[in-house]
Amino acid sequence: MAITVHCDIVSAETAVFSGLVEMVIAPGQLGDLGIAPGHAPLLTNLKPGPIRVIKQNGEEEIFYLSGGYLEVQPSEIKVLADHAIRADDVDEASALKAKKEAEQLMVDKSSEFDYFRAKAQLAEAVAQLRTLEQIRRKLGR
Repeated sequence: MAITVHCDIVSAETAVFSGLVEMVIAPGQLGDLGIAPGHAPLLTNLKPGPIRVIKQNGEEEIFYLSGGYLEVQPSEIKVLADHAIRADDVDEASALKAKKEAEQLMVDKSSEFDYFRAKAQLAEAVAQLRTLEQIRRKLGR
């Protein structure tokens, strides 16, 4: 049996995951973070994207986070997300539409233009699409 640590993934709306895990791969600001049992204590912010959880039995689950924080303690890993859902629940059509709208806003600058909002919307849409891509790879589609 592999060594595990308890992991909780929660958002403002609900608890998304709670259980023993062998590894968590989260979207850090400077790249993906791999967290395994025995990892040094850590507190860091997360960018929008997929978070992969390898459970006690070796099964992998993928979730989408719109951003948040990751806290690692000796006995637990906590992910506090702004918004978190199972990757299967990501709506691809909405993500593609949001990406197209954000790209259009960045091209058609107007007096009402908010570059940083458009950039954040684009980053979130791309992260959702990246999450869907990871789950398709996992399922071999």
